Amino acid sequence: MKITTVLFDLDGTLINTNELIIKSFLQTLDTYYPGKYSRNDVLPFIGPPLEESFGTIDETKIEELVKYYREFNIKHHDDLVEEFEGVKETVEILKEKGFKLGVVTSKIRQTVNMGLNLTQLSSYFDVVITVDDVQKPKPDPEPILFALEKLDSKPEETIMVGDIHYDILAGKNAGTKTAGVAWTLRGKDYLSSYNPDFMLDTMTDLLEIVGAK
Repeated sequence: MKITTVLFDLDGTLINTNELIIKSFLQTLDTYYPGKYSRNDVLPFIGPPLEESFGTIDETKIEELVKYYREFNIKHHDDLVEEFEGVKETVEILKEKGFKLGVVTSKIRQTVNMGLNLTQLSSYFDVVITVDDVQKPKPDPEPILFALEKLDSKPEETIMVGDIHYDILAGKNAGTKTAGVAWTLRGKDYLSSYNPDFMLDTMTDLLEIVGAK
């Protein structure tokens, strides 16, 4: 079936927030647990909701850790965030060709809006689903299915694009096609092991896959 709808993860897929996220985790953890965590230690925390990541460290301090993280993250956001190469070109073409576009992310709406506005991408998306909008975040299919409901789209005519395995699994669980991005911080081989239908070396590769080129 022809692809009519493209859903994107945000962090690590459309916009490069890697350094912001890593520094936010390291600052938070070094404040509460000095010298205990390194850069490599926090890489597995990137992608899942903050509550889930911090819950693996100390379930009694989740709220406190999340609060500190978000305050640091918001303060330094605009200095450390930029779009990935080829993103704006790709979404512009998809929009012009009549594709329905959405963002499905595990971030809160405040920082999602900050990222989309900073990179001037917000006008391209018909729907933006955040962790605030659902009961169960990715890899549960709920966020994707909610986006499709709002877009009046079907899973079989949709592709989900993301940089971590939660994105691929959520797409599979929702019945969409899936595409991984080779610029994932965890490495192309890592993401390929979850068997996405496609792997993008650059975002513009998506255009040929969905028939927009």
